[in-house]
Amino acid sequence: MRALSPPFGIRVSRSAGERCLGLCILLVLCAGSAPGAIADVYKYVDNDGNVYFSDEPLSGADLQLEWKRTSKRLVTENKAQSQAARKRRDEAMARVQARLDSQALNVSAARPSAPVSGSMSVRRARYRGLIEANAARYGLSAALLHAVIRTESAYKANALSHAGACGLMQLMPGTAARFKVHDIWDPAENIRGGSAYLRFLLDLFDGDLRLALAGYNAGENAVKKYGYEIPPYRETQNYVRKVLRHLAAEGVAHRS
Repeated sequence: MRALSPPFGIRVSRSAGERCLGLCILLVLCAGSAPGAIADVYKYVDNDGNVYFSDEPLSGADLQLEWKRTSKRLVTENKAQSQAARKRRDEAMARVQARLDSQALNVSAARPSAPVSGSMSVRRARYRGLIEANAARYGLSAALLHAVIRTESAYKANALSHAGACGLMQLMPGTAARFKVHDIWDPAENIRGGSAYLRFLLDLFDGDLRLALAGYNAGENAVKKYGYEIPPYRETQNYVRKVLRHLAAEGVAHRS
């Protein structure tokens, strides 16, 4: 790398690291050349692929101008790029942690929950027919629907979460509309919509029950975002474990 004579300039190779270093040096020069002034920065490339940064236009038959920026804009752009790089790094670390956490969520090793009893067993019996009908309609096990409904609402048809999820299967209004649920509070419509969504998620994630359950809780895009692993959200991790425990309590293996 060599400095050019005034106007201030920097010549660098095609290496990304060297280009960044050269640009940073030039910005410092620009900042110090005229207090309070906002200098322009020019980027040129010659016929050999060498990159030049300057605070004033350069002349030369072999130089082509690639762009012109104010130093203030370049500082803003570099700051945004650094923030994006940190975000990508943090997301990559979160995906690794999610992969490690998901290894502990083994379907067959789930410790069964206590059997349904008391008033919950009365509510369970009330919706057994709807659950079995929708399990057959969407190719699910009734045990899975029972486990999800027990986790979501404890078989309470009027359940409403702080996030706005409604009914037995705690459908969000957007999900209900997506699966053509006309009355989100109607048990038959609610169970049908939730069953359709579970079927969709199982197909989307190639029959992986853990991922389907994570998607039901956090949304399928969250599962995709974290590399098709259970997202590193405590609520979602606990949700998957709880459903698997309830499913184990049903005493029936799930068939996707």
